[in-house]
Amino acid sequence: MFERKIINDPVFGFINIPKGLLYDVVRHPLLQRLNRIKQLGLSSVVYPGAQHTRFQHSLGAFYLMSEAIQQLATKGNFIFDSEAEAVEAAILMHDIGHGPFSHVLENTIVQGVSHEDISLMLMERINKEMNGQLTLAIQIFKDEYPKRFLHQLVSGQLDMDRLDYLRRDSFYTGVTEGNIGSARIIKMLDVKDDHLVVESKGIYSIENFLTARRLMYWQVYLHKTSVAYEKMLISTLLRAKELASRGIDLFASPALKFFLYNDISREAFYNNPECLENFIQLDDNDIWTSLKVWSRHSDKVLSTLSAGMINRNIFKVEISTEPISEERKKELTLQISEQLNIPLSEARYFISTPSIEKNMYDEADDSIDILYNDGSIKNIAEASDMLNISLLSKKVKKYYLCYQRLHR
Repeated sequence: MFERKIINDPVFGFINIPKGLLYDVVRHPLLQRLNRIKQLGLSSVVYPGAQHTRFQHSLGAFYLMSEAIQQLATKGNFIFDSEAEAVEAAILMHDIGHGPFSHVLENTIVQGVSHEDISLMLMERINKEMNGQLTLAIQIFKDEYPKRFLHQLVSGQLDMDRLDYLRRDSFYTGVTEGNIGSARIIKMLDVKDDHLVVESKGIYSIENFLTARRLMYWQVYLHKTSVAYEKMLISTLLRAKELASRGIDLFASPALKFFLYNDISREAFYNNPECLENFIQLDDNDIWTSLKVWSRHSDKVLSTLSAGMINRNIFKVEISTEPISEERKKELTLQISEQLNIPLSEARYFISTPSIEKNMYDEADDSIDILYNDGSIKNIAEASDMLNISLLSKKVKKYYLCYQRLHR
């Protein structure tokens, strides 16, 4: 009797998880932790519907992976059951190393350690607990397995991670332009010379995928209000860290306290097991709970920033194609320091000037290859008559100026 668990997903319908290794991975506390971490971090400040979690995304990517493996097998690509299980386990765990508001943490309290690094550390850890059952999955994840196309399904230009998050984020934000035909793209996948390719009749779906991705980046992921909100959180955590370094007692969960009161470098993270232990205790709740308490703190900088986060009093944003001038920064810093009655050195927490660069198609990264009926292969850049790939791969650079709103 083939036993399985069925999970109802609003995006893809019913997802079957076979009992055994894959179900054990889904049930693992480290994967369950992702239930407490939102996929889109702070985007719900712009799109209130974006409440979905990294756990939901991992399940969705797993579902697409099982569909893709089935499709490739029907086209005569031989995939062992053990390989199918391993690549499905790899995609389930691909985001396991994310912390709360991942990219914020990478810039503040866990510097120099990327979520990919942490994912790998956690996979190795689960593998130990499971007596090496995930060794193959880890090889695929690290691209050390002879069948290279399996790695491309986990991490590449057309991986299941992207196919799920574009569909899912578009569904939950309500930004319909981001909706891609993931089912159609998967039906068009094939393998040629150990490389993932797309059949030529799927070319329009690929064009739509590239355009949708570009749209989602500028409309959702890099939306100016989300960027400003993220910069506020970075400022808040940096201020908390500064107060902590002066020995001021701050309310925080034990795990968050560990990162606030200790300077964690990349080396420390790898060599001191306490770092990872505390990291896996963190989720969105640690941050929000602290912000609520900090909004009443006697330090004006910390309390103003925290209250702004809680009450949606967000930095104002101006976008420009030119770098922000030093004069403008100085002038704003002065105004903020006068208005909040704080020294200039503290006013810098209320102003941020990030620049954001994005290209949607990076040929070096992993070009999408189109397979024609005669067996020839063309890059999407040559194959597409509609898309101007040279435009898509051109870097778009925007300069943001985020600062505390001034009361007139």
